Amino acid sequence: MEIISHEFFCFLLFFALAILLIAGYPVALTLAGVSILVGLIGYFLDLFPIILLNVLPNRIFGIISNETLIAVPLFIFMGVMLERSGIASELLESISKIWGEVKGGLAYSVLVVGVLMAASTGIVGATVVTMGILSLPLMLKWKYNKRISTGIICASGTLGQIIPPSIVLVLLADIFQGANEQASQISGDLAPNPVSSVDLFAGAIIPGLILVTFYGVWIFFYSVLFPSNLPKKKIINKKSLKDILTTIIPPTLLIITVLGSILFGIATPTESASLGALGSILIAKHKKKLDKIILSDACIQTLKINSMVFFILIGASLFSLVFRGFGGDILVENFLTEIPGSRVNAFLLVMITIFILGFFLDFFQIVFVIVPIVGPSLISMGFDPVWLALMFAINLQTSFLTPPFGFALFYLKGVSKDLVKTTDIYLGVIPFIIIQLFLLFILFQFPFLITWLPSKL
Repeated sequence: MEIISHEFFCFLLFFALAILLIAGYPVALTLAGVSILVGLIGYFLDLFPIILLNVLPNRIFGIISNETLIAVPLFIFMGVMLERSGIASELLESISKIWGEVKGGLAYSVLVVGVLMAASTGIVGATVVTMGILSLPLMLKWKYNKRISTGIICASGTLGQIIPPSIVLVLLADIFQGANEQASQISGDLAPNPVSSVDLFAGAIIPGLILVTFYGVWIFFYSVLFPSNLPKKKIINKKSLKDILTTIIPPTLLIITVLGSILFGIATPTESASLGALGSILIAKHKKKLDKIILSDACIQTLKINSMVFFILIGASLFSLVFRGFGGDILVENFLTEIPGSRVNAFLLVMITIFILGFFLDFFQIVFVIVPIVGPSLISMGFDPVWLALMFAINLQTSFLTPPFGFALFYLKGVSKDLVKTTDIYLGVIPFIIIQLFLLFILFQFPFLITWLPSKL
């Protein structure tokens, strides 16, 4: 009876959380509130050791004082500064001059700018909103099909999930380091290899490039199959090569400097993030776009996003603490290990579950709640933590695109107003979701595409 009661409270914890999140309540407060409420009910029924909550202050202090996580606000500031100073709009304008006379050229331009924005901002919302404001009216003006236009904007905007230096990968590295330590306790390994953001950055480079290539190939085939949907256009006012290079080179050098200093061990992710933040200010200053209003706006926006991330981290920490207090971690471990068949079946079940959750919950809700619970069990089964983290990251990237609650879809609809219908956006992203799932299949069949570069570094 006691085991059933514990199982019931583990289920109640997830069920209450899911209902309230779908209802639209704030993520951080919901995580903490549900955890405390269910924990108190369990305590009064002698099913939850309330003394376990004494660990919470130490956990909060550990989150706030985590040196790796200091990179998060710095990367956020770098992205916000580049977006607020208009660098993104100049990039799109310049690159469209290069590709404009190629069939589907504007779509290629959006993809290239999406890659540069992803590598320099890492903020999906900012990228999708910026690309939507700048490129969607232009694509529709050039008679581009609404569905392919919205699809490529949303898909390009979510590249910040996987292309380093990514805020998401920094957070995942911290979570998987904890999961790896728990897995080592399960398997008896007293000296596990650490999981760092450098490993995830290196592991994400090849899959990120493959994904961008797949997007480009899809645009090419679409332009061949439906040439009237992706017309080419004669550019009347061409920019000089000097003007184009002047626009493209500064942010590109910033990306190379930040990422290169991390991968080659010159600087830690936190040090590189501070370099990136300073570089974004210098670029804005060089472009004569820096003023008190932009700087103040960037700081305020950074504070808002960063506060949201850390509040969710603290709420998720409380949630996982209560979940483990009810023995949920043991239940999950037993469930995964007792699945009929091999460990692959357990992995596939977790991946399918995460994909389905992506239809209803956003990335932060999934990664801070689900990953700490299933991660240790999967790693103890023998899965490489770096490979596993990036498989989760790419899977979670689809959560921004999957209807009905994909945030990238909301962002684009919010800025497009009446230019496109919601159904156009939903149908437009379907091919790109399929491409992401196909990439997951390839990475599952060929794990070295992820693990090779981290092993060399």
